[in-house]
Amino acid sequence: MTTKGSPSESLPDLLDLSLDDARRLLDDGTITSEILTQAYLARIRDVDGILKSVIQVNPDAIEIARKLDSERAAGSSTGFLHGLPILVKDNIATGDRMNTTAGSFALYGARTGADATVVRKLREAGAVILGKTNLSQWANYRSTDSSNGWSAVGGQTLGAYHALQDPSGSSSGSGVAPSVGLCFVALGSETCGSIISPANVNNLVGIKPTVGLTSRHLCVPISSHQDTVGPMARTVKDAAAVLQVIAGGDADHDAATAECPKSFDYLGACKSDGLRGKRIGIPRQLIDLEKTPAYEIAALDRAIALAKEHAAEVRDVEVPSIDRMKDKENKDRDIVLNNDFVRDLPGYFSQLQHNPHCIKDLKDVLEFTKASPLECGESRNTELWEDSLKREYHPAALDRNVLMGGKDGIEAALASMDGDVLMILSSASPEIASYAGHPIITVPLGFAPFNTPVVYNKRKTLVATGPHVPFGISFIGRRFSEELLIEVAYAFEQLTHARMLRKPLVCPQTQLRDVLDSAPQQVDADAEQTRNQASTL
Repeated sequence: MTTKGSPSESLPDLLDLSLDDARRLLDDGTITSEILTQAYLARIRDVDGILKSVIQVNPDAIEIARKLDSERAAGSSTGFLHGLPILVKDNIATGDRMNTTAGSFALYGARTGADATVVRKLREAGAVILGKTNLSQWANYRSTDSSNGWSAVGGQTLGAYHALQDPSGSSSGSGVAPSVGLCFVALGSETCGSIISPANVNNLVGIKPTVGLTSRHLCVPISSHQDTVGPMARTVKDAAAVLQVIAGGDADHDAATAECPKSFDYLGACKSDGLRGKRIGIPRQLIDLEKTPAYEIAALDRAIALAKEHAAEVRDVEVPSIDRMKDKENKDRDIVLNNDFVRDLPGYFSQLQHNPHCIKDLKDVLEFTKASPLECGESRNTELWEDSLKREYHPAALDRNVLMGGKDGIEAALASMDGDVLMILSSASPEIASYAGHPIITVPLGFAPFNTPVVYNKRKTLVATGPHVPFGISFIGRRFSEELLIEVAYAFEQLTHARMLRKPLVCPQTQLRDVLDSAPQQVDADAEQTRNQASTL
């Protein structure tokens, strides 16, 4: 393994490695994909005993990287993701030697025999599937008393910016891993907040795509009406690059993708002047003033001023459906998700080629969970499942949800000013966009001040709010308006660079130079360690 080009002293910190950095280093031969993969695997070993963001590493990752290096040497690079290591959430199937468990031992050892469509597209683009990230078990759709980032298989994921930080969820590991440089980008999934919320508190960019832009084929489902798969990354451009690859129709497997645009250029949307001339609505009614800290609202006001300074038209807009959204007696949300989960879950189980616990439906999952001490049934309930199994279906609930989030929600707010996008704190953005499948992109905005009081989660085990915990700002748009959202978000990111203002409290030590300077036999020894470690992470 030989390298040429820049000296190791000038290599970028893996905490901040970007697409442009990686492409330059790989293309000029300074590093190889194998070196990059080795470095990320070493960083996982550095900190993941504490953070538990990675539930499993790919035992074949190094061999895959070597193969991709050979292809590059032969002049057959497959594109801008060629050789870049990516982690995927453990509810997204891989047709390899890794498990896909959704964090439950009910699926441990189960095999689909094929990749999820989004994973297949990543492999075709030359990405190294580095491993699987931990998640809130069953994508946070089991308990009313659990904690974000906990799963029976993966344990408790922690955020890296405060001791015992709540990582949010359900894409908890996919939020934490890129935030400390354990991969290039991670994939997450969202039903309502599961990409945006962990990106928000882990100082990341997260894209929750329009439902139908990315395929859900061979992803463990909650709701066919609300589920979507998207990237979580350190920069808008990195996230856009991955979205460019995974987006697109999948007519044979996911009917929702029939509406997907035939062409798109998300990388091309990364324009530094993307705020100029944009009409941006501020739906302040979405903010829960009782729960939202004053420093976040102040940061939103500064963001509004910044957008105006750069030639955007910004004004407050009304959300006609806000009273229905805030009505605690409105059960339509629960009706749709409960019934979708009962109906959609068997479709995934039916595609398993190996199903060691013969799980066929939600009743089987419930019985397994209650019978297995590994599932911690005594300390974490199964109320969401029990509610789902007894909930009567009312078809009109879905129509009312779609109206609340769409025509009477996002669409009405935008139409009131002939707007392009909505801008709001990321803590307030997920719900309204979930009902009719609208897209969101969140970008880092700031950090809680040093004197912020520590507030724990409901279980009193994790820090939900405290000094230096990150927070972000979201841009919400019409369905399939991702190019516009990326354009605005990229411009805002380039003006603020808020992510760079603070480093994580927990951070790996291994850098590219450490792998470059190691002897070849040590690299081979690390490869063997990775194969052995894969069965225990």
